[in-house]
Amino acid sequence: MSAPEREFVTARIGGQLVGIPIARAREVFSPQAITPVPAAGKDIAGVLNLRGRIVTMIDLRSHFAMPAYADGALAIGVDEGGDSYGLMVDALDEVRRLATEDIQENPVNLDEPLRRVSAGVCKVEDELLVVLDVDRILKTGDIASEERTGAAAPADE
Repeated sequence: MSAPEREFVTARIGGQLVGIPIARAREVFSPQAITPVPAAGKDIAGVLNLRGRIVTMIDLRSHFAMPAYADGALAIGVDEGGDSYGLMVDALDEVRRLATEDIQENPVNLDEPLRRVSAGVCKVEDELLVVLDVDRILKTGDIASEERTGAAAPADE
């Protein structure tokens, strides 16, 4: 009997290979005309109208402390609680099937911003694929909001 497998939409953010469970991915699109949202968290690129739906665009490069997106970024659409989100990525890779047993816990040396939203890692060919936890990513707006207002910052003594 073969090991259970899960399918992931894989993409690149910077040079990092990441995967999102295919069951969470609604669509892939090229974001056009993103409107900034005043006072939004640093990870929120803005919103756009996609076929009549308002989509909140999440800037994963900002979350991972990388330089801003250049033209040509793509987005993986996900839904949560009746709201639509676009997770911005540099490029799409492919749909990959991974054996559940091959997904391991995060290594201790995984960058903190990746570790916060990672559900594990898997070696794919000669590189590390970071499996992203969509629910944690969608909470980054709350984290960014705390950072912006200083609510989560320790007091200076």
